Amino acid sequence: MAISRLNPMFSSVSGALTKINKKSPHAGDQKMLLCTHRTAATTSTDCNRVYVRDLQSITRSTPVTADEILQRQRFASVSRAVATRAKDLSRMGSDKAAFQEQKDTPGGLKTLKKYLWSLEMATYDQAHQG
Repeated sequence: MAISRLNPMFSSVSGALTKINKKSPHAGDQKMLLCTHRTAATTSTDCNRVYVRDLQSITRSTPVTADEILQRQRFASVSRAVATRAKDLSRMGSDKAAFQEQKDTPGGLKTLKKYLWSLEMATYDQAHQG
């Protein structure tokens, strides 16, 4: 097994170093190089791992279900609503005040974005469940 030492400037590498271009006519010949960095407290110093994946391991083998399509539509709709609400100056003051009020309570949401997501998710679910 080969051991590589990284320059101290690059103490850890994590994520995709190379990706497969699925639109390329040569996609079947390409490989994805994926690196992970483990930060668990152990006695081992081997905390970087490199994996090679081919196109078959990242290509979906089953068709997208109707439930998945609905979940994607829900996510997209709520995401757009949260982005719009975060930029709406007329609601910003009341949203921040309500967020601060609930933040330190048991079960309170700790970030404003998460709080806005919960509000918009509830609004979407109420509008589409009944």
